[in-house]
Amino acid sequence: MIWQLLFEEWANFLLRWVHVIAGVAWIGSSFYFIHLDLSLRKRDGLPEGVQGDAWQVHGGGFYHMSKYMVAPKQMPKDLTWFYWEAYATFLTGFSLLVAHYYMNAEIYLVDKTVLDISGAVAVALSVGGLVLGYMIYEGLCRSPLGKNDAALGAVGFLFLVLAAWGFTKVFSGRGAFIELGALIGTAMVANVAHIIIPNQRKIVKALLAGQTPDPALGKAGKQRSVHNNYLTLPVIFLMVSNHYPLAFGSKYNWIIVSLILVIGVVIRHFYNEGHAGRPKPWWTWGVAALMIAIIVWLSTIGTAISSAAAPSAQPVKFAQVQDIVTARCSMCHAREPVWEGIISPPKGVVLDSPDSIRQHAKGIFLQAVATRSMPPGGNLTDLPDEDRQILAAWFAGGAPGI
Repeated sequence: MIWQLLFEEWANFLLRWVHVIAGVAWIGSSFYFIHLDLSLRKRDGLPEGVQGDAWQVHGGGFYHMSKYMVAPKQMPKDLTWFYWEAYATFLTGFSLLVAHYYMNAEIYLVDKTVLDISGAVAVALSVGGLVLGYMIYEGLCRSPLGKNDAALGAVGFLFLVLAAWGFTKVFSGRGAFIELGALIGTAMVANVAHIIIPNQRKIVKALLAGQTPDPALGKAGKQRSVHNNYLTLPVIFLMVSNHYPLAFGSKYNWIIVSLILVIGVVIRHFYNEGHAGRPKPWWTWGVAALMIAIIVWLSTIGTAISSAAAPSAQPVKFAQVQDIVTARCSMCHAREPVWEGIISPPKGVVLDSPDSIRQHAKGIFLQAVATRSMPPGGNLTDLPDEDRQILAAWFAGGAPGI
């Protein structure tokens, strides 16, 4: 048991570490090349086929960057490819999805108050959703709609909003957010694996054969690269959202996702316009701030936050709170959890003593009362409403101890 715990904890830690490293590398290179592409300037005297160049300074040195519209006449001896960052991010991310959400589907993926299904069915629906969702996205890009970037973007946005709404009707709020994030991440890495890199290889192959590469190959790769650029910020939000129940636990969670998609677009639009040398659209920050304000407001509607603002008329004894936590929470949140499939307390939260319960009073209120995201799985341990009211009154009264 101890060795299994050590192995799983370190495996999880190291897998997350590699996932973050790979994600930083992928996002960093993506942002940089979009910036570089937009900052290129057409000047007199550039070699034939060069779209533009840019001078940059970094690390005490100067860099002169040039972009060939199709490819140079002669292939350079050393050519750097950028794709393993994307592949490593996907592989480690999908491994985390399997380890946490698929292996514990009845806890994290299922909410029986949303849809009464088994963990195995939830996993099947999740995998099917990823495959079907990507096929729809790919179909949109390859359809006549794909020739109009603005129209494709609008329809793609509506598709993601519809997917977000649909996932919240099948999975738990936490699971729905992760599912949508996984869908977007899958589409992004597929853009690299099936469009961007293959098209670049075709261009190189044509050049080596003495042929003129098809400009459409580069155009298609650029389109998918731009898609990845605008989807990066929303997918990061979705992937870290599992730590913040005010987002996924709201009954308006799919609307929150819709607003996050808009925020991601306007923020990237601000930077992309600046990189292109055009006037920076400062209005985008106003839009982003307004959207965030709406998100915060939506997270409070229909929750116990407002009703718990004032202490209860009748003080709650700590013994009542401790009995509730012990009966409904401690089977997972203990130093040695007894719930099947849980080896260590989730997020390291242990609720087996008066001090630890008081220490996590805010988290107990947010998870079990305000958002009702705990107990997971649609109230697996049958925490009744009257007990939630006791917890709310205790927290509103300052979470006193014994």
